[in-house]
Amino acid sequence: MSATLSQSAHFLDTNLPLFADLPHKVADLSPATVAFGRKEMELALHEMPGLLALREEFGDSQPLAGARIMGSLHMTIQTAVLIETLVELGAEVRWVSCNIFSTQDHAAAATVVGPEGTFDRPAGVSVYAWKGESLAEYWWCTLQALTWPNAEKGQNLILDDGGDATLLVHLGAELEEAGKNANPDDATSDEHRVILETLVAVRAEKGDNFWRPLAAQIRGVSEETTTGVHRLVERAAAGTLRFPGINVNDSVTKSKFDNVYGCRHSLVDAVNRATDTLVSGKKALVVGFGDVGKGSVDSLRGQYARVAIAEVDPICALQACMMGLDVVRIEDVVADIDIFCTATGNFNIIKVEHMLQMKHNAIVCNIGHFDNEIEMAVLEDMVKSGDVEKIEIKPQVHEWKFKNTTHGPKGGGHSIIVLAEGRLVNLGCATGHPSLVMSASFTNQVIAQIELHKDAESYGKTVTTLPKHLDEKVARLHLDKFGAKLTVLSDEQAKYIGVTPAGPYKPEHYRY
Repeated sequence: MSATLSQSAHFLDTNLPLFADLPHKVADLSPATVAFGRKEMELALHEMPGLLALREEFGDSQPLAGARIMGSLHMTIQTAVLIETLVELGAEVRWVSCNIFSTQDHAAAATVVGPEGTFDRPAGVSVYAWKGESLAEYWWCTLQALTWPNAEKGQNLILDDGGDATLLVHLGAELEEAGKNANPDDATSDEHRVILETLVAVRAEKGDNFWRPLAAQIRGVSEETTTGVHRLVERAAAGTLRFPGINVNDSVTKSKFDNVYGCRHSLVDAVNRATDTLVSGKKALVVGFGDVGKGSVDSLRGQYARVAIAEVDPICALQACMMGLDVVRIEDVVADIDIFCTATGNFNIIKVEHMLQMKHNAIVCNIGHFDNEIEMAVLEDMVKSGDVEKIEIKPQVHEWKFKNTTHGPKGGGHSIIVLAEGRLVNLGCATGHPSLVMSASFTNQVIAQIELHKDAESYGKTVTTLPKHLDEKVARLHLDKFGAKLTVLSDEQAKYIGVTPAGPYKPEHYRY
């Protein structure tokens, strides 16, 4: 083991050195696990025509040669195919999952070993991820993926999901520039405290010039999700964004396919795997009717649940009405709902005061944003105070038994079933979106990375969405999978509506 591993102090509860100098850290590199992951990757690639097409189009030209990409995105089978696509196009890659529960351990193992390696001689990508990490382990993993063996040649691009890698780099560099250290006592949540403790530990070991040179090498980031884009836009508006960002989330072939059609598949998949409950006939409340909420409603209605939504946006609420959905306030219906699902991108949506009123064994989950759409931190505090008992049914499925309510069995305390501890239920309790959906999202990501590697500086420190013709290209790459044949406009027809026969066919402001 290296000198770094033997000399560096352990970080928080990880029993790991802060800078471990490890080539990878995953749960299991056994031959069976690696073989399982590799086989599922082969099957997934067949269902990911966009990524396959990019390999065929760009494999010879190697447009990502010289790109050193740090990825922070759910370490699933589909992500493994994305990673190996980036590598096939010339990139060097290091990877971390962006969620403590979302890693598929066989996907991580197969990615570390690579297509040419063996379990005892890995020849793939450095991955730091396993299912069921603690928060400290999660941020330790993020730090490892950001710390390349040669500091002079660290990452020059980030591929982010939720903005955590981008956040850590920005906070670290800002504190160094201000001549300040992080103060964990300023934390607003358990996870925020771990982030600040990470920065304190890095300062203690590396001094006050670690983050700035690391940040200076980064030419750009492509961001996968609504939350991460929101963070980037806030920084751009405040003038604190250090490198350009490409907003992959709002490409139509990402937002609609991933958020609507992906959730339409994966929400009920997760509820079924976690609980085996009959969804049909149950009363369900989806909180938030944006793209994720729309897909979630479709998922539940597909099983003939009786679905209502809660919304703050009058346009989204009117859309729900046009679909025959009741638009309600959670406080008015909380005692009558069987399945709750948050999909807002906001925080403190389902509060403990709501949980205290829920019917016995109501199912509560989130498919929107981190773990704070549901007041999980307050629930944990109630365990410490003795007001609630937390009972693990199986990993990522917990019964929370309230001690002081009276509408449970025989007039005693009632329970609720919380899935994935309030984090993304489709990745915590199932396997996320199917491969064909993720092909659309990840084709956008590869195109964004190629664009940034080619010409990041021309964007300035802004947040940009890929142009319409690339959005349409992503769609075209997937049509053969469905046997779809596009109509071709004549020159006269194209001129009549003000487009070219090859597209783009809609203005930038068009809402699909």
